[in-house]
Amino acid sequence: MSAGTYAPKPGAAPLGRMIGAQTALETRMLLRNGEQLLLTVIIPSLLLVLFSTVDIIDTGQGRSVDFLAPGILALAVMSTAFTGQAIATGFERRYGVLKRLGASPLPRWALMTSKTLAVLVTEVLQVVLLTVIAFALGWSPHGNPLAVLFLLVLGTAAFSGLGLLMAGTLKAEATLAAANLVFLLLLVAGGVVVPMDKFPGGVQSVLNLLPISALSDGLRDVLRDGASVPWGDLGILAVWAVLGLGAAAKFFRWE
Repeated sequence: MSAGTYAPKPGAAPLGRMIGAQTALETRMLLRNGEQLLLTVIIPSLLLVLFSTVDIIDTGQGRSVDFLAPGILALAVMSTAFTGQAIATGFERRYGVLKRLGASPLPRWALMTSKTLAVLVTEVLQVVLLTVIAFALGWSPHGNPLAVLFLLVLGTAAFSGLGLLMAGTLKAEATLAAANLVFLLLLVAGGVVVPMDKFPGGVQSVLNLLPISALSDGLRDVLRDGASVPWGDLGILAVWAVLGLGAAAKFFRWE
């Protein structure tokens, strides 16, 4: 008896195709989730419009939008890479989704790669939307686009590592509460809408070491002040990225 011929041929798809399919699925799930849209699109957009058009906070010399737009871009990265990813991954872990996906032909590292790529796709959409809104409000950015790209990529890596670490070590309900609390605290104390010089000197020294502060200050140095490469802020983000991703890889629990 000759062996049968099966079409399509049984077996796993090529790795690149699996990652692409999982990335598309993760992106659709992010964009269809109402809470995710609130965090990633609605809140940053409303904050940008509100604080740019209403004189609520003294942002120093120049137009408010020139100060706020870089900070809101940093907030958008944090909302997607940290808050949104931590909450979504935490509940996927609780419901056993990660455990089942981990037993599929898609390697676990490839699953995390797909999640990161989905975050990057979402961030591109965020940046485009916020940039359009900022231009409509009279924003006039300056500086090196490559420096902006490096800041956004390192910021994404830093927040993604911290988000996965939280999702992989805490219970889903604790992750939900902690991620939203951190989001609110860093919104106020991370140099996003409130200038860092409004805080006492000793507090500033600590806050400047946070990833959100480094990202917002770095983007502001480039886009508002025309700085070439903010090496100090890039260095802080690189340290957070290494520490966060390394800790997530070591301590992440799939069950």
